[in-house]
Amino acid sequence: MTIKLLLSDFYTDLLTVERRSELTALTYSESAEIFLNWLVAENLKISSVTGQNLIYFLLWRRSGGIDDLTIAKDISALRSFGAYLVRKNYWRENAALLIDRPKASKSLPKVLSVEQVESLLSSIDVSTPLGIRDRALFELIYSCGLRISEAVSLKIENLHINEKIVIVRGKGDKERMVPFGEAAKTWLCAYLEVRPSLVKKKVVQEVFVNFRGAPLSRKGVWKNFQSMEAVSGVSAKVHTLRHSFATHLLAGGMDLRSVQELLGHSDLATTTIYTHVENKQLKDSYNKFFPGHESHPEASGKDSAERKSVEDE
Repeated sequence: MTIKLLLSDFYTDLLTVERRSELTALTYSESAEIFLNWLVAENLKISSVTGQNLIYFLLWRRSGGIDDLTIAKDISALRSFGAYLVRKNYWRENAALLIDRPKASKSLPKVLSVEQVESLLSSIDVSTPLGIRDRALFELIYSCGLRISEAVSLKIENLHINEKIVIVRGKGDKERMVPFGEAAKTWLCAYLEVRPSLVKKKVVQEVFVNFRGAPLSRKGVWKNFQSMEAVSGVSAKVHTLRHSFATHLLAGGMDLRSVQELLGHSDLATTTIYTHVENKQLKDSYNKFFPGHESHPEASGKDSAERKSVEDE
């Protein structure tokens, strides 16, 4: 069986046998694809894979700059893939179950300043339909604090331009209504004017499409964002726009509960991380402008004890 067919069967297995969500099935399939391509590069047969091979694979991933959270996701994916391979008689036992997941990172999420966000967005070449699409996409992600999956799955029927509202389907298949700003409206209107040149005669429910007129993928979003990084000189991830959205709202005076609703967090404690980000920014500014009068070190110790990762939120 080819890699393509194997991955297709694994994806179906995740949905039907393990009853995973479409997003989880897609994420696990992507990790499995990376693993299978690594096996090819190492000239290893899938039937002969050992626990040691899996460790070498994860070390290879780590050498590429992958963080603990992504490694943990890879391990979860490998466990599901291993269970699938056992069911299909490729493996006698699931070797991935022997690998422990790393503890999630507890560092604060990275946040961009308003000026850095503007630098990123203004670096997009809007002389083409795809450039206009990207500007509209990233303006909306920042203006609404969307996850990548929420942005690429957004349907035309859930985009209300005149009201400046989107209806988003987030984690746990929960819907929420999120307003967006005037800049996002301007670029969305511009994009909807050129969108027909991309979809042509196709009927596509998703708002954002690629050059073939098919729904834009998460990989496509990541690739385009990396180009923006290179041009603007601002180092970030797409998810950083979501972190920045939340932090900027709190800095502007919005209450924590409202930010929780906009982000679609089920637990207020998850949203609280952004108050720690704001507190750190305040302390950094104090230390910068009042040298020799640094803020009390015990305060930062308290913050660290309460930190938790929100990279997946």
